Amino acid sequence: MIISRLCACCMATLLLSSAASATAVPESGQNNRVEWKVQQSWITSGKALDMVNSLDGRFTFILTDKQQVQVYDNQGQLQGSIPVESGVSNIDISPQGELLYLVDNAKQTFSSVAVSFVVDIDIAGAPIKGPADAPVTMTLFTDFECPYCRQIVPLLEEVLEKNPKTVKLAFKNMPLRMHRFAEPAARAALAGHEQGKFWEFHDRLFALPKVNDEAIRNIATDLQLDMEKFERDMASPEIQAKIQKDIADGQNAGVSGTPTVFINGRPTKQRTLDSFQQIINEELEKKEKN
Repeated sequence: MIISRLCACCMATLLLSSAASATAVPESGQNNRVEWKVQQSWITSGKALDMVNSLDGRFTFILTDKQQVQVYDNQGQLQGSIPVESGVSNIDISPQGELLYLVDNAKQTFSSVAVSFVVDIDIAGAPIKGPADAPVTMTLFTDFECPYCRQIVPLLEEVLEKNPKTVKLAFKNMPLRMHRFAEPAARAALAGHEQGKFWEFHDRLFALPKVNDEAIRNIATDLQLDMEKFERDMASPEIQAKIQKDIADGQNAGVSGTPTVFINGRPTKQRTLDSFQQIINEELEKKEKN
């Protein structure tokens, strides 16, 4: 495991900058056998005391003299600030930044803080199950050949049944490269969506003992789809573009496997009815307060 760390004086040199320039070193250069080129630079709020990057490069955590740990994305956009005690002098994180570690030398304490990131996921045009105006959106990234994706279907149905007026499910394709027929199945389901039969196609695909081209075509026939339109839509660049956008949206949201569920942009860590319902209730409480 490699976590990028710099001492406070080095960070001040590399990260802090004047209002006139966001770069603390020349944009590029060479000295003997060392060459450099600035990749990113942004202005921080407060003096940096310590910093650490997530292993995937998505987030930078900076401890400042304002008793805050500021969290930036890889574009330099501030995601939020976590207040800390004045004695905190060192920080570290787990590989993906889901845990923040704090060392308070004044109190001689160590703290581990759970961190999660609320993400914006575009669901425009995605198949939706549940009331369109539901205040809570479950967004599912899934793969039609993934056995764990098959197993989560009854759980999601149970959540929808328990929250018939307040929760909707948005479907996003995330076909994994290891699954040969996941991408054709995704194209087929979206082609079925063009004829108003997405969820029927979805259920049939997950009921298959094995996904293959013949089975996919049989589903379309059984659902009495217009086969010429179905095959044309399956091969269309528009359907392919939708799948690629789903994949890109998943990658931007930090999806690393399937199934992955977000509730109003909040990542879920446990796949249980109780854990999902707890987040749903918290989101509904927020809506009531606003």
